[in-house]
Order: sequence, then C-alpha cells, then structure tokens
Amino acid sequence: MIDAAILPLQRRLLQPPAEWLAARGVPADRITVIGLVVGLLAAGAAALGLWWLALAGLLLNRLADGLDGAVARLTRPTDRGAFLDIALDFVFYATFPLGFVLADPVANALPGAVLIASFILSGTSFLAFAVIAGRRGLQASDYPTKGIYYLGGLTEGAETILVFAAFCLFPQAFPVLALVFAAACAITGITRYAAGWRMFGDP
Repeated sequence: MIDAAILPLQRRLLQPPAEWLAARGVPADRITVIGLVVGLLAAGAAALGLWWLALAGLLLNRLADGLDGAVARLTRPTDRGAFLDIALDFVFYATFPLGFVLADPVANALPGAVLIASFILSGTSFLAFAVIAGRRGLQASDYPTKGIYYLGGLTEGAETILVFAAFCLFPQAFPVLALVFAAACAITGITRYAAGWRMFGDP
C-alpha cells in the first residue's frame, strides 16, 4: 500500500552501496541468491526461537532485495534477474512464517497455514495479472523500473516486512498477527482479481 510512496527514498538510500558493489563487479543475480540464503537462515533461526537473529536475517534479506535491483540498473538489467527477484521473494515469503510454525506447532500451525494460503491467493493474482498485462504491453506508472507489471494493493512489500518484524519482536503474538495479516492479504488478492476482471474483459 505504501511501496510507491517510499520508493524514491529507498532508491536514494541504496544508491551509494549499489554503486560500491557495481564498481567491484558484484553481479545483481549473486546478491539475489545470497539474499535468499540469508532469508532461509533467518527462517531457521525463527524455528529455533532465535528471534533477534531471525529479525537480523529478515532485514538483511530485504536489503539484498533492494540492492539487487539497484545494482542491475547500474549495470545491465536482465530478464533472468527479474525472474529470480520475484520468484525468490515468494520463496522467502512462504518460508519465513514456516519458521514460526516449526518453533511452536501447537499454537502457530493453523495461523501459519492460513497466512501462507493467503500469500498464494495474493501472489497468484499478482503474477497472473502481470502475465496478461505484459502480453498487452501495459506498464505500471508507479513502478516503472520493475521487471514485471507491479500491481499494488493493501499488502505489499513494506507491510510484509513490518509484519514479519513484528513476528520476531512479539513471537507470542504470532497467531493473532498472522490471521490479521492473512485477512489483509486475502483482501489484496480479491481486489487484484477484480482489477483483472475489469481490465481484461475486452480483447
């Protein structure tokens, strides 16, 4: 919901480290993959109840997610990079809550399953919309540098980071936080389906 508003600030903050990495020949794809590995380690830390380590891994994963695109724009953006960026984001988004489920299956299994299911609802609507929008040559004016058509919604990257951070800071509240965010993600998915129905009705 707020990604477009904070995007200019994010770019200004990431520009210096991105220039430093690009000058040393660090490929954007490598940053993407390293970010995923760090994210998976963060999920493992959550599964072990190491909440502060999980939080640190979350923040580093999201930093890598911003840096890979910034480095790509300074060097040579590729379709492979765009593919890896979005695909591995979804791997992380599904895996991180799973860490909390493994930490306390009795309390967290059902809310975690509902949350991950809501991610599928929201994510598939996002990706399906992007496929058809790309076929029609549409571009998102709020996100001109994204590798695919980026359709916003109630729950976007910034909201997800905040909720995941709240999981780490208040792990006992995971069931409530997960269910509330799952409802918000479901609303996002439904509104995206409605947008697709409305925009893609005519040839």
